[in-house]
Amino acid sequence: MKTLLITRRLPDRVLETARTRFDVTLRDRTDPMSAQELRIALRDYDAVLPTLGDRFQPDVFDDVPQPRAKILANFGVGYNHIDVDAARAAGIAVTNTPGAVTDATADIALSLILMTARRLGEGERLLRAGQWEGWGPVQMLGTHVTGKRLGIIGMGRIGKAIAKRCHHGFDMEVVFYNRSPVSDPGLPARQVEMSEAMAADFVVVAVPGGKATHHLINEATLAMMKPSGIFVNISRGDVVDEAALIDTLQQGRIAGAGLDVYEFEPKVPAALVAMENVTLLPHLGTACLEVREDMGLMAVANLMAFADGKVPPNLVNP
Repeated sequence: MKTLLITRRLPDRVLETARTRFDVTLRDRTDPMSAQELRIALRDYDAVLPTLGDRFQPDVFDDVPQPRAKILANFGVGYNHIDVDAARAAGIAVTNTPGAVTDATADIALSLILMTARRLGEGERLLRAGQWEGWGPVQMLGTHVTGKRLGIIGMGRIGKAIAKRCHHGFDMEVVFYNRSPVSDPGLPARQVEMSEAMAADFVVVAVPGGKATHHLINEATLAMMKPSGIFVNISRGDVVDEAALIDTLQQGRIAGAGLDVYEFEPKVPAALVAMENVTLLPHLGTACLEVREDMGLMAVANLMAFADGKVPPNLVNP
């Protein structure tokens, strides 16, 4: 029976399924793997099921020139923590779990839009602190969402799901920036240049992580936003130059931000925590039991296909 290292606890249903085909070692911790653990994983196991933060970068592969592991079945659609080129050079397949995360992540984007626009986090903190003095006509006035313009950066599965919710649910006009042409966005939406998408009332980043999108959102692109604009990121933390975002917010050049991901997770800058116009979530994008089960079972399906000598359904480095 092939040996499999699972780097974080997954739902019981996923673990049970994996154990039907593999000799499973569960690393029952929440922190990312250490440098030593990464190297041991490649050296001592036939397969690894890693996830966010388990940084399989070129130096790791260089230190294990003849890895026993032949597949990294990533738990998650994003795999920017794995250098797929270095993995390919080492003879290691990399897979991910697209599709399973789409709706849950889109829902979080909508949550961040509403929470930030309507000051919901701020309002709850006020109430819990016992400082609410009663309803008033000008109390905690926020930004109206219905009928506004949405700018999406990255019109893939998740971007389209966000657009669908905003257009059909909130009558929002949708514009989007995408690096390649999108022939069918699935609803009335215009593909525009980055400057026009960033100038929308609400801007949501939904691109994949990786070298190509590192700091895609930076000082220059944030300067394209209007002072009343609200910025939301549900993609990967390092897509955004966090220092530039903090400076933009502190200077009052945009109205607010909603973040589910951070450049140096789990570290969240004190400057962001201190701002009342910023909504901060602890990377909850796919945090639903059904979704996490689907993600895990998809990762296990990739492992099983590979063990059977087949091409995994979600291979990302052919």
